[in-house]
Amino acid sequence: MKKEFTWRKLFNDIHLWLGLASGLVLFVVCLTGTIFTFHTEIEEAIEPEKYRVEIPANAVPLSPDDLISTLQTAQKGKVTALQIPQDPAKPYRLTLKKEGGSKGGKPEGEKAKGSGAPTVLAAGKGGEGKNGGKGGPGGGGGRGTTYLVNQYTGEVKGTTEGPAHGFFEIAEGLHRTLMVKTEPGTLNPGKIIVGGATIIFVFLILTGLVIWFPKKLKNWKQGLKVKTSGNWKRINHDLHNSLGFYSSFLLLIMALSGLCWSFDWYREGASALLGDQIFKQRSEKPMDSDLAGFTAQKPTLANFIRTANEILPYEGNYRISLPADSVSAVVLNKSKSGFFALSASDKVQLDQYTGKALKVEKFADKKFNEKIAASVRGMHLGEIFGTFSKIIYFICCLIATSLPITGTFIWWNKLKKKSTRQVASSRPAVSRA
Repeated sequence: MKKEFTWRKLFNDIHLWLGLASGLVLFVVCLTGTIFTFHTEIEEAIEPEKYRVEIPANAVPLSPDDLISTLQTAQKGKVTALQIPQDPAKPYRLTLKKEGGSKGGKPEGEKAKGSGAPTVLAAGKGGEGKNGGKGGPGGGGGRGTTYLVNQYTGEVKGTTEGPAHGFFEIAEGLHRTLMVKTEPGTLNPGKIIVGGATIIFVFLILTGLVIWFPKKLKNWKQGLKVKTSGNWKRINHDLHNSLGFYSSFLLLIMALSGLCWSFDWYREGASALLGDQIFKQRSEKPMDSDLAGFTAQKPTLANFIRTANEILPYEGNYRISLPADSVSAVVLNKSKSGFFALSASDKVQLDQYTGKALKVEKFADKKFNEKIAASVRGMHLGEIFGTFSKIIYFICCLIATSLPITGTFIWWNKLKKKSTRQVASSRPAVSRA
């Protein structure tokens, strides 16, 4: 007898077949997302000698300008950015691009993967970094190499590359493109597959929420708990049903924000919907400095930081982008740090000749839609509310990783049950005397 059509059955079927079709890809994407959540903390824990500095009795950091000048001389390159952490026990991070960008060995004073003994910054021959000729770390193009420098002694403690760096690069590659590599500007099939699976994941979350609601509303509490006294099939079903419901809201945020990396059309559509461009900092150019204010003596970085502190009077982390030419402004991004700290940063642009504030952008002053657009990265990575949100995201990602497994078991158990019924119904009836 053919079963009568119901909307619930339709949603069940959609949920089932979409889940089976995308399960393997979603498992990989969710697992790598879980692994990547605390990549920074893990890298720092593996090599604490690089990521921590001893605070001397006087605790007076050296001049940022002196640190930059010495590193540029030693490594024969140009420092493009400087990161100053709020925590005085963490080293400064100086991003440097090599001159020429030819291939070569490791940066001076480093052993394999930058894990050797720290050396004092000194002028001398600097080796080329990894992938130097390809615009990667240490190269003449790309983002350059980020050096960890002791701000009190001037020691180069290494670079951000290390034992865990390659592992997390693989995890990120699997998460974004399934490790499929193509030439820049060409279509990446791995990226399309991940994006397609993420779209399916959105539908799985929505149909899952519909299925979660019981036929009788009075039984709604059953969907909130796991019956540990039941058999393994019941426990597996409850884990899929209950944990999926609890994590659904954050998983939906992860999926919808993650699509901004997968498809240009989606990112542009989301930007139009929000009324503000997502990832606009990637293409946003610094303001122009007034060449009329040019003098032989420019303000020092200490002067720029002092001005920024007057505009943004709170303790926080600094990321300073240095001018790429004689016109661009000095850009300072400042953000708070802490267990519950909001990841969003405030931005100040200063004239490189006069130190005058050209533009101030405070996150708190932005409109709601602009705050959402500016927070897409933080919302996807779980950094939006510091370590607190990263812990919550880690748990949700772990649940998401388990859903394809528990869902497959539910389907398999139903398949076996259906097969058993068909066998039983095909047996001839035994007559009794």
